[in-house]
Amino acid sequence: MNTAIIAAAGSGARMASGRPKQFLPLAGIPIIVHTLKAFEQCEDIDEVIVVLPADETSEFISVAGKYGLRKIGRVVSGGATRAESVKRGLLTIRTVTAEVVAVHDGVRPFVTVEEISETVKSAREHGAAILVASAVDTIKRVSGDAVIDTLSRADLRRALTPQCFRYELLRRAYDSVDVNDPTLTDDSLLVERLGERVSIVEGSAANIKITTPQDLVVAEAYLKGCH
Repeated sequence: MNTAIIAAAGSGARMASGRPKQFLPLAGIPIIVHTLKAFEQCEDIDEVIVVLPADETSEFISVAGKYGLRKIGRVVSGGATRAESVKRGLLTIRTVTAEVVAVHDGVRPFVTVEEISETVKSAREHGAAILVASAVDTIKRVSGDAVIDTLSRADLRRALTPQCFRYELLRRAYDSVDVNDPTLTDDSLLVERLGERVSIVEGSAANIKITTPQDLVVAEAYLKGCH
């Protein structure tokens, strides 16, 4: 069974809103619902675990039902860090039936069904795979207030989500770290530290993470352009 963990337990402080950013409306529908619809429609995902702020979990099942999100198996309270939140979701997966786990940011609503499927299939084959996008800006390595080096964009990718792993590999990665470390914002990093190979799947730059009011404006414009 392939399971998606949707990491959506953040408070969204940078959004400067009265509600966590994942629940803000995007074209009249909560951002997280847009995100979950892609996983609902993906045949390579069998169940979805949603990790939310503790005070949001009780009402979310009714919200999910309203939008026809039938793959949600569990709604889990998040922890103090992203890593702790993902691990809480991971620990609820049934070990006996677990195959590939796809970890995705709840505020990346423009991921496509095809991107999810391709990343899941790559992880099934290779053990670990992440969705990436090309670096379009010239990247400088700096020290203090000075440029040290200019990096080749051909060798650089921006890490997106989903990031997909065989269950036993991701469990081993999470069991080897302190999940209270706030710098652990990328699941692939934990697997890389085990010395495991992580394959890449080229994705779209449209798969943005909505974290600021400006991002929300861009997201609204993108949706309008799609219709």
